[in-house]
Amino acid sequence: MSVSALPYWRISSYYLFYFAILGATVPYWNLYLLDIGFSPLEIGWITAITLTVRIIAPNLWGWLADRSGQRMAVVRWGMALALGSFMLVAMDTRFVWIAVTLSLFSFFWNACLAQFEANTMNHLADQNSRYGLLRLWGSIGFIAVVGGGGVLLERYGIGLLIPLVEILIVGALIASLLVPSHPGKPQDESQRPLLSVMKQPKVILFLLVVVLMQASHGPYYTFFSIYLESLGYSRGLVGYLWALGVVAEVGVFILLARWLPILGVSRVLLFSMVLAALRWVLIGVAADSLVVLLIAQLLHAATFGAFHAAAIAHVHELFSGRNQGRGQALFSSAGFGLGGALGGLYSGYAWEGIGPSGTFLIAALLAAIGALLALFFERPAQAIV
Repeated sequence: MSVSALPYWRISSYYLFYFAILGATVPYWNLYLLDIGFSPLEIGWITAITLTVRIIAPNLWGWLADRSGQRMAVVRWGMALALGSFMLVAMDTRFVWIAVTLSLFSFFWNACLAQFEANTMNHLADQNSRYGLLRLWGSIGFIAVVGGGGVLLERYGIGLLIPLVEILIVGALIASLLVPSHPGKPQDESQRPLLSVMKQPKVILFLLVVVLMQASHGPYYTFFSIYLESLGYSRGLVGYLWALGVVAEVGVFILLARWLPILGVSRVLLFSMVLAALRWVLIGVAADSLVVLLIAQLLHAATFGAFHAAAIAHVHELFSGRNQGRGQALFSSAGFGLGGALGGLYSGYAWEGIGPSGTFLIAALLAAIGALLALFFERPAQAIV
């Protein structure tokens, strides 16, 4: 199957809007919380609470999608209910209200991506190395919003963030209505039960690496923007630095369409973990140097782009048929859920206790441990961990 045979632009448009939303929230949401009076520890707790929801929600929605066979219906309902939930957030600024409404938003929001990824991989069939050519449009959406958003928020104030996110969610909802559902390969009734697949040592090892990678990103996603502003960088420059990382990510998505089958999942994941450890050390010890920050942001190509593309391809091959939706959900829950929650929680405590440099060095240690575990991945290169 060639990319031209796909509903390419319809799938790409959803990625564009979905990750544009992240382009608005990941760099700037915690600045909004700081602006309305939240402390770093409270921000860490908010991050941990909402990401804890992500441990549970994708698995519930994955079970529903696999059970009903209506994967895109789950995505569409999830987007609609996420929009309604997010509209509640701006009605109050108390800690409990923000925590509850964001958790509700997270519950519905996390119905969407794992099931959309499964639908995309069904469209790609045996051409899963081409996933990056679709997913790169998500990165472009992120770049457009994170770059332009920094300038707009600096000029008009952080309060603009709320309506901006609402508009982007509407765009993602409309895009989801245009993407056709794909049932994938006929299900094999003799297929191994999900629990049996999950008990395999190679699966457990892979999920541990996923958790460690995402936990290592905790200080980056929670405090990177706050950290840079405290060092005197302008909000516009902060946005451009975020965008630079995602520009590098786009390049990797394009290259991996050709190189992932050659390098293999194991090597890509190992190299990504090693470079993640290097990245967090650079940010932790030399963030006052713009040159060092530029190098660290270019490493986002490995720490997110290469790692994510390899992991998604791996999950699709390991969890097939009736396990597919729940397999993608398990990946999301382990990484963005458990790993993200742990990352947000330790970051909040460490930031107040030992400061930015020490917090990023903890992140580097977590990535290094993940790299050691990745050494035990199966070989040869074509093998899926």
